[in-house]
Amino acid sequence: MTEYRPDKSGRFGEFGGQFAPETLMPALQELETAFETAWSDDVFHSQLAELFASFVGRPTPVYHAQRLSERVGAAVYLKREDLAHTGAHKINNTLGQALLTKRMGKSRVVAETGAGQHGVATATACALLGLECVVYMGAKDIERQALNVYRMRLLGAEVVAVHKGAATLKDAVSEAFRYWVSSVESTHYIIGSVVGPHPFPYIVREFQKIIGIELHDQMSGDPGSLPRPDVIVASVGGGSNAMGIFYPWIRSGVDLVGVEAAGHGLESGEHGASLVAGSPGVLHGSMTYMLQDSDGQVVEAHSVSAGLDYPGSGPEHAYFRDEGIARYVAVTDVEALAAFHEFSKLEGIIPALESAHAVAWVLREAADLAGKTVVINLSGRGDKDVQQVAAMQEGGAQ
Repeated sequence: MTEYRPDKSGRFGEFGGQFAPETLMPALQELETAFETAWSDDVFHSQLAELFASFVGRPTPVYHAQRLSERVGAAVYLKREDLAHTGAHKINNTLGQALLTKRMGKSRVVAETGAGQHGVATATACALLGLECVVYMGAKDIERQALNVYRMRLLGAEVVAVHKGAATLKDAVSEAFRYWVSSVESTHYIIGSVVGPHPFPYIVREFQKIIGIELHDQMSGDPGSLPRPDVIVASVGGGSNAMGIFYPWIRSGVDLVGVEAAGHGLESGEHGASLVAGSPGVLHGSMTYMLQDSDGQVVEAHSVSAGLDYPGSGPEHAYFRDEGIARYVAVTDVEALAAFHEFSKLEGIIPALESAHAVAWVLREAADLAGKTVVINLSGRGDKDVQQVAAMQEGGAQ
C-alpha cells in the first residue's frame, strides 16, 4: 500500500493548508502534536483496535449483492459500513478523536452534522468516554433528520440548531468553528469529514483508512479470498467514507470513482458537485474545490441527501482529482431516489441516501461495468432517511 502524508504546510499538492484565524493556530498545533504522539503509541492503537472490535463490530463484512449483480451484469460487492455501530462509517473517526480528546486533557467536544450520522457517532463516543458533547446542525437538516436528532439527545448531547445561511451542513461547520474558537482550552472539535484546516483532513483519513485496509485483506484475489476489485465506488460530500476506502488502493490499478450530488442537475446550479463542477478556493480553512460565484462567494449546495449537501470537498480529494488518482462523477436526486427504492427491493438492505448515490451510478453505468468486479462502499444505513423519503412521496416529489 502506498502511504504518504501532507507536506509541512499541511498541503496535498496545492490543496489543503491552514487558512484559520490566529486564535486557532495554537489549538491546531496542539492537535497535530497530540495526534502524532498518539499515532506512534502502541497503547493508543491497542485501545482503538479493541474498541473497533468489541464496540464498533469491525471488521465490517464484504457482501456479494447477487441480485444487484444480475441486474448490472457485474460482480457487485458491498463493503458493509452500514453494519458498524451507529449505522455508518462515522464512528471510526469519532472514536479515534474522542480518545485524542481524553489524551489532551479536554472535557468537552463540539461537532457539526448534516445527515446526523456524525452527530450520533460523536455523541456515542462521548457517552462512552464521559465527555460533554455539543452538536451544531442546520435547522433544515434537523427537520429532515428528526430521528437522528432524538438519538443524539438520547445519548446526552446538546443539539444546537443553526438558522444562518441555508441552514444546512456548511452553516453547521461554520458555527462549530466559531464555538471552538471561543472554548479551545477545554474543547476539542471532532470534525466529521476530511475537510477543514490541517491536520483535520489528515487525521480523519488516518482513522477512516481502516475501511480500505480491511477491504485489501478481504478482496486480495489470493486463494481463499474474494476476487480483487476492478472498480471501487463511494459517495462524496466532504469525502470521509470515500477517502477511507480509496486511500489504501491508490495507484493500485483499481478504478476509484467518487460520486457527488448532482441535485436538480448540474445545469440547474442546484447541486453539491464541487469536484465535478466547482473551482479551487478556500472553504472552512483549506484550499479545495468548491462551489463559488465569479466574486469567490460560496454558492449554496443542494442535495436530497443531507450528508452530501456541502459546497466543497476534502482537499485530498481535490488532489486526487487533479492527479488523476480518482475520478469524480455526479448523480441527480431523481437517480439517487430511484436507486434507494430499487436497491432496497433487490437486496433487502435500505441504504443511506448518500450511499444510494453510489448505487445509482453503478446502475446507470451498467453497460460499461459488465463483467467487472465492483465494490460499493455502503457507508451508512437508510433508517435515518425513510421518514424523509416517505414524506417526499406523499408530497408528490420524485
